[in-house]
Amino acid sequence: MDASLRLTLRAAFAAACTTALLLAAGPLGTAAAAPPPPVKAGTEVEVPGPEDGTAAGSGHVRVPAAGRAKKAPQLSEADRAADGEVAKMVDNGSTSDRLDVVVIGDGYTAAEQDRFHADARAKWAEITAVEPYSTYRDLFNVWTVDAVSHDSGVSGDPTPATVRDTALGSYFWCEDIERLLCIDQPKVDAYVAKAPAADLVLVLSHSTKYGGAGYNEPSATLGYEGISTASAGNAKSGQVAIHETGHSLGKLADEYFYPDTPGYEKYEGPEPAESNTSTLPADRMAAERAKWYRWLGAQSPDGGTVGAYEGGGYYVTGLYRPTESSIMRVLGKPFNLPGTEAMIAGFYQHAKPASPLTPTGRTLRLRNTAKVSVPRLAGADGRQLDVRWYLDGRELKRFAGRTEVAVAELWLFDLRTHKLSVTAEDRTPSVRDPKIARTLKSTVDWSVRL
Repeated sequence: MDASLRLTLRAAFAAACTTALLLAAGPLGTAAAAPPPPVKAGTEVEVPGPEDGTAAGSGHVRVPAAGRAKKAPQLSEADRAADGEVAKMVDNGSTSDRLDVVVIGDGYTAAEQDRFHADARAKWAEITAVEPYSTYRDLFNVWTVDAVSHDSGVSGDPTPATVRDTALGSYFWCEDIERLLCIDQPKVDAYVAKAPAADLVLVLSHSTKYGGAGYNEPSATLGYEGISTASAGNAKSGQVAIHETGHSLGKLADEYFYPDTPGYEKYEGPEPAESNTSTLPADRMAAERAKWYRWLGAQSPDGGTVGAYEGGGYYVTGLYRPTESSIMRVLGKPFNLPGTEAMIAGFYQHAKPASPLTPTGRTLRLRNTAKVSVPRLAGADGRQLDVRWYLDGRELKRFAGRTEVAVAELWLFDLRTHKLSVTAEDRTPSVRDPKIARTLKSTVDWSVRL
């Protein structure tokens, strides 16, 4: 583990202990409660593990939200005209019904924007090669926003003394950790705001140096779940971005732990909220029907069977994880089965399986056709979403699987206004929790009449 990171973790643990002692002491007479210890200003980010993929050296630190950049890049008039241009790299439908990813490049000059677009396509291909992204790629829209930098490359590459004038102020050696790739978040937000919608943000730095960071706090103003940074030209940095979406989309905990850090020897707190860590060993989990009990004993894509493996959530003991080494512990590994289920749930928090192509705000007549967009799944099993049509609540079985139905096909024989509905449902075997399964369905309604 990096020495600076170890010191940061020790400081955080000491602050937590101080707070706990103050709370335990309770009020003293009528004296006012002692103020909490000061918290370092800035944003908490996740430090990626080293390039070999192991968890050692991962962790969280607070970094300045505004980064190190002191001024805006000095651009020519021509460069300024190209700055902020938005393009839809992947178009799978309406922003209201799809999960929108915004990709912004840093350290690309005006002459290098074509290179940025190529890097964005390559990095998205890397992400969608990993399940469940590969199966559900049609649930996503991807937008690119051109950020024109004065200098090519980013600060901290190759050495801490290297300083470049870039649009987003990206820099390695953040908090003296070489692979921690930080940004000027207000500047990133200014570019994100140019896109029509943003659920996830990916910042690609023009570098081949390994690195990244996870800014996993949702934006209250722009609505995105988090920002991941990655080196565009490094083959392993994309794995950092995928891991970070496990936090932002799947709400998953880290499954690694710190074997040599005081304060993380044993977890003694309450049951964690995250779905992939638990205080319960496998037998109690099964008996109490808790957490990932539905997956116990199943073969997981990251290797081995789902069980309860001690160590996770940064603690060596006291917490269990579902498998030995998923991507939430080791970069380059797949999501395990409980993690895959959580990611699918996260996808459908932002995307709908049925999106109307025919407006729903007016009554359709005989000459009209009701049309809906249903994303195709790209899984190896060939399974597709289940599409069913209903008239006044009665299923029209002859239309099953269709994405459009003409009003003339409904055989209406009266002058009443009827309700035509279509439902698209994902009945994936990758989801076993009924509460999640109920969210994998959407319905579109139209009023129809002769």
